[in-house]
Amino acid sequence: MSESTANPLNKINLLGMPRQKMIDFFADLGEKPFRAKQVMQWIHQYGVMDFDEMSNISKVLREKLKEIAIVQAPEITYQAISKDGTRKWLMKMPGGSSIETVLIPEGNRGTLCISSQIGCALDCSFCSTGKQGFNRNLSAEEIVGQIWNAIASFEDLDRTKDRPVTNVVMMGMGEPLLNFDNVMDSIDLMMDDFAYSISKRRVTISTAGVVPAIDKMNGLTDASLAISLHAPNDELRNQLVPVNKKYPIAMLLDSAKNYLSNLSDKRKATIEYTLLAGVNDRKVHADQLIELLKDFPCKINLIPFNPFPGSGYKKPSNTEVRCFQDWLTKAGYITTVRTTRGDDIDAACGQLVGLVEDKTRRSERYINLQQLNG
Repeated sequence: MSESTANPLNKINLLGMPRQKMIDFFADLGEKPFRAKQVMQWIHQYGVMDFDEMSNISKVLREKLKEIAIVQAPEITYQAISKDGTRKWLMKMPGGSSIETVLIPEGNRGTLCISSQIGCALDCSFCSTGKQGFNRNLSAEEIVGQIWNAIASFEDLDRTKDRPVTNVVMMGMGEPLLNFDNVMDSIDLMMDDFAYSISKRRVTISTAGVVPAIDKMNGLTDASLAISLHAPNDELRNQLVPVNKKYPIAMLLDSAKNYLSNLSDKRKATIEYTLLAGVNDRKVHADQLIELLKDFPCKINLIPFNPFPGSGYKKPSNTEVRCFQDWLTKAGYITTVRTTRGDDIDAACGQLVGLVEDKTRRSERYINLQQLNG
C-alpha cells in the first residue's frame, strides 16, 4: 500500500508533473533538462518514491529534493481481486473522500479504468456514481497515482518485461473534461516515453459531451475518444444524460468529428451505449442510431445496464442485447458488447461509487426520493 496523501509541509508532489513542467521545475533549481527525464524514469518506470534511491542523481540534489518535494500516491484503503482476475481499489483522498479504480486483465492486455473526479458533477439518470453527488476534481498526481498504485500492486514485478497496465480508459468516477487541465497533464505522463509509454490509441478519454472541452483538446492531445451517448435522439438523451440539454447530439458529434479529423491517423471514436430494458433498446432506437451515426467514424460498445437500488431501470435480457447488436452489425457497424467483469466485487461498469463527501447534496436528495418511493 502507498503512503497517505497527507502533505502537511505542502511540498511539491512530482508524481503528477508532466515532462515540460518537470523540466521547468529543475530549471528553477539550476539543473539541466535531463534531470527531469531521470526523475521521471525513477518514479514511473522503476516505481521509486524515495529520492535517496535515485542513484544517478547527486547527493546534493537529492537532499534539496527532500526539502522541497515528495513523490506520493493516494492511500489504498481497500483492495479486492475478483475470481476473473479483475482488481478494484478504494483510494482515500485528502479531505476524507475516496475514489475507486479498476484493472481488467485480458490476455496480454491490462485495462485500467481510472477516475478523474471525486463523485461526478453530471447526473446521468442510470449511473450510480452520479447519485453519490460531487466533491471535487482530482489533481494530476491523484489521477496518475492510480496507475502507479495499480502497477505497484503486482508483487515480484519485473518492470523491464512486465506491463500489467497496457491501456487506460478515463471511464471511472467523474467527467474527465470537466477537470481539463489535470486530465491533460495526466495523459501527457501516460504517453510519455520516460513515464508509462502507453500508445495514444490505448489512452481513452470518455466524455458525456462537454463540447467546448472537446474543441479545446485539438492540438493538446491525440488520445482516443469515447462518447457516452446512450440515446439516439435528443428527447431521450435529455432524460438520460442531462448535459445534452446544453450540448445536443448534433453539436456533440460535430465537435468529436472535428477532433478525430485533426489526428494524424484514421481513428474512430467509441460510442458507449448503455442498454436499458424498454427504454433505449428497441428496434426503433437501433434504426435511429444507425441513421444518426451514418457519417460519423465510430465503433459501438453496448453496455448492458448494471442495476443498483432505486435506479428505476432494468437490465435487458441476453436475447434483447444480441438482437440490438445484430441490428447494428447488419447495418455495417463494428459493434461489441462489454463483458461484465468484476461483478462479484462491484467493479462492473456504472458500479463505481467510492465514498463521496457530497458538496452538491444530490446524494441526500436521491436517498430521500428513494424513501418516498418506498
